Amino acid sequence: MGGAWGVNEPWGMTSYRGLRARRAVLLGLSGMLAAATVSTAAAGARAADGGRDGRAGRVAGLSWRACERTGGPAGQECADLAVPLDYRDPDGPTVSLAVSRVRSDRPAERRGTLMVIPGGPGGSGVARLTQRAGALRAQLGGAYDLVGFDPRGVGGSAKAGCGLDPADRHLVTLRAWPAADGSIDENVTRARRTAEACARNGGPLVRSMSTANEVRDMERLRQALGERKLSAWGQSYGTYVAAVYAQTYPERTDRWVLDSVDDPDPARLERGWLANMAQGADDRFPDFAAWAADPARERDGLRLADRADGVRPLVLRVAAELDRAPRESDVAGTPLTGNRLRQALQNALMGGPDGFAPVAALVKAAQDPAATPRLPGDVAGPLPDTDAAVAIATICNDIGWPREVDSYRRAVAADRAAHPLTAGMPANIPPCAFWPDRPADAPVRITDRGPSNVLMIQNLRDPATPYSGALKMRTALGGRARMVTVDSGGHGSYLAHGNACGDRAVTGYLKDGHWPDKDVYCAA
Repeated sequence: MGGAWGVNEPWGMTSYRGLRARRAVLLGLSGMLAAATVSTAAAGARAADGGRDGRAGRVAGLSWRACERTGGPAGQECADLAVPLDYRDPDGPTVSLAVSRVRSDRPAERRGTLMVIPGGPGGSGVARLTQRAGALRAQLGGAYDLVGFDPRGVGGSAKAGCGLDPADRHLVTLRAWPAADGSIDENVTRARRTAEACARNGGPLVRSMSTANEVRDMERLRQALGERKLSAWGQSYGTYVAAVYAQTYPERTDRWVLDSVDDPDPARLERGWLANMAQGADDRFPDFAAWAADPARERDGLRLADRADGVRPLVLRVAAELDRAPRESDVAGTPLTGNRLRQALQNALMGGPDGFAPVAALVKAAQDPAATPRLPGDVAGPLPDTDAAVAIATICNDIGWPREVDSYRRAVAADRAAHPLTAGMPANIPPCAFWPDRPADAPVRITDRGPSNVLMIQNLRDPATPYSGALKMRTALGGRARMVTVDSGGHGSYLAHGNACGDRAVTGYLKDGHWPDKDVYCAA
């Protein structure tokens, strides 16, 4: 979703000037399991006996240790959870998952455990918990122990890699931006090369990375925590993980929040999420245009046009000029190209207006022959191989993608014409077109069967998980859900953009069980 071939959300990172896209690059693994011998087809498959709820095989408890982090919450604890590499062989090789917990600071008010489910694929639940625990504690009044975990391949969990060349790990190459003339020939070559590298170097761990296994792992964690039920806050791709868990284990769910949601159509999944980003960028861009045309930008030298309707043609023109003549940037060997500008724009649209300035500065610098464009950190260098691997593997292991190259050529041509801001990228060819293995698990269909305990919250102008996709999840859940619509832009809603109405609705549900009688609209 937000992270499916996209940027997870504007979280601070530590490399390449705070590389925000690090944990979720596509929709964001060191070989420690190289000796494990699990068949390719079986790596993600269901346990033959008891696999629905992960009860096959013994689930040990957790040994907690202190792990407070600078800037993080007091009393944070960490543990490691061993889960089956292959759920069809629950007593076979295992992988280790990093788990973290922040206990309720008001034990008398505690009602259970809230699972913090990150976006991605590739988001770190431990990092998200560290970043958000303070705000959650302030909102929820001790109602929960807060728990997060790093999925397979992420953060402190077991890792493997695809051995990709650094040039293939930039966002502008992991996300398949077509050439200036619309050609996808280079994308096809790179997609094939990436798929072959993952097949050659990834091993059974990369083959096991999927939503289905993340859901099974989450159920194992519930058992290890000793909880009869879980509550959850899933964001972006994490909303799909949460929805599949609720569909698979409805009796194990308590209060369930889906924040920034996309279409759960089991015939498309990540293919649909990526395609939807073209409309999402169009939905969000007017907010950037209004900001960039505001006279207040003059004092910083960032005003791009006198009127908001002049910003879009300017950005498109500058990107086209950079297609023809890239500019040397402040990062040696990494020029500012049209696609790098487009990617920086997509990243900026994810957050609030405070992230718009670097993109406006790029547009300004690109028009000034004497300037050296300064690349934002998230487009300045390659992602780590391990992070790229988990994102690629998850989207390719979740669902089958079309294999016919010409179908992508046609789709890119149509998408470029309909959505110039994204220039055909959302319709382009991924490594999944050449992935050697078909998905081991059939995608789960989200339905209205189950308890009425799901609260959705959605921004109207979300560039990564557009409102139109969220409405399809809302329809699928039927009477199981209520939806809070927030008149805001950017990706991520709860405790993200300062909308008191939206925050109040989610807090009221998680803390006090106030489930709305009907869907809610929150004005800006």
